[in-house]
Amino acid sequence: MNQLPPITDAFGRVHRNLRVSVTDRCNIRCLYCMPEDVEFLPSAEVLSFEEIESVVSLLARMGINRIRLTGGEPLVRNELPVLVGKLKSIHGIKDLALTTNGVLLAPRAKELKLAGLDRVNISLDTLDRETFHHLTRRDCLSKVLEGIDAALECNFSQVRLNAVSIAGLTEDAILPLAYFATQRKIELRFIEFMPLDGDQNWGQDKVLDGKQIREIIEAEFGELTAAPRDYEAQPSVDFRFANGGKIGFINPVSEPFCKSCDRLRITAEGKLRNCLFSLQEWDLKSLIRDGASEDVIEAAIRECVGKKKASHGIDSRDFVRPQKAMYQIGG
Repeated sequence: MNQLPPITDAFGRVHRNLRVSVTDRCNIRCLYCMPEDVEFLPSAEVLSFEEIESVVSLLARMGINRIRLTGGEPLVRNELPVLVGKLKSIHGIKDLALTTNGVLLAPRAKELKLAGLDRVNISLDTLDRETFHHLTRRDCLSKVLEGIDAALECNFSQVRLNAVSIAGLTEDAILPLAYFATQRKIELRFIEFMPLDGDQNWGQDKVLDGKQIREIIEAEFGELTAAPRDYEAQPSVDFRFANGGKIGFINPVSEPFCKSCDRLRITAEGKLRNCLFSLQEWDLKSLIRDGASEDVIEAAIRECVGKKKASHGIDSRDFVRPQKAMYQIGG
């Protein structure tokens, strides 16, 4: 298949990174993501594996080479390793990763690795069972810990922990998570609370910013030293502990990283988004199911990227939060 020109926006950002939500369904109810009572998409409205493979194949020819599978919780999607195998076989895809809450990971980690999954990010905001229950509205911390152990045993090229931080709620989780990660030689990333919660309770006063978290870490572990970026457009600013362990901070609210953003997102219902906080979507699923030509789909993708804004604008007075919550967009 012939290679196509790269996907470049009006600000010169070349897009190489795609996040694909395979479902909006989830088996927990995190406060920063979705409400307790929620109506999910009918199965027929969710992209099939074949439709995902088709659009990713086109995007790969346009320069996309990094794929991350998200949700919802992607592991609630039946036969996910089949999709992993399909995507891994697409020419040009260099990196295939998964973000999961870890609850269902233990019995499936090996199959995912054998199918071709390179890396896995596991959400773990606290090691305290009571706080975990409060945050997720489910009592399943032990399952997540089992999933982490299983992922480590499978020797993925990278196992990373993602911890969302919320002021007044997760301060006491920071140091235990840092010890947990360094002892197991797992990279840890702290992520600022973003205005994408299903209950719409987000506010600036609830943002525990990366600078505060770093100060707490350094007071215990000593000064952190800057670490080179694994990937030039990554959202995280990374550091190393004195013992060599790695920690990162994703600060979309206090320190937006939009200038280097190279990400696109496809929602579970097949809508293309040029930003996590975009107020506009491009309906690729309808084009695919209506039998649109590849040229028409390519044109829609380029239009989407061409209308990408310089930044998400959370720090602006004019910011309007998306009507969709995180689980409907894809993490």
